[in-house]
Amino acid sequence: MTLAGTALAEREELFRAFGRAFFKKDVEAIYQVVTPDFQWRGQDDTGGVRLLNSPEAIARHFARQKELFSEQRFRDVVYRHLPELSVMTFAMTEVRRDNGAASDHQGVELYTFRDGRIALKDVYRKPASAP
Repeated sequence: MTLAGTALAEREELFRAFGRAFFKKDVEAIYQVVTPDFQWRGQDDTGGVRLLNSPEAIARHFARQKELFSEQRFRDVVYRHLPELSVMTFAMTEVRRDNGAASDHQGVELYTFRDGRIALKDVYRKPASAP
């Protein structure tokens, strides 16, 4: 099955490699499976858009996450593959390093592909207890 030029099996392998690199915080390994102009978009601390679009920006993000959180756990991760993109839904728990407070979140990530690599990771998340 071909999905926007990247076969389903290729996408699954990209996600396995990306996931391993992500959890190891290995920026070099991430750039083995993403395009050179890869963009990782998400929400910043003020509610605006945070754009990570270089190895240095991603490394700074990982360093900040390590500084803020003693633990980040993903669960209930599900991928759905569509012709033009893949969608990942998830739940996660973060534990703050400074005071031990835990918070739960729900999220969706949209991924697009180009030339057999991940071109975009677009993250949307909110507190699980949001009204």
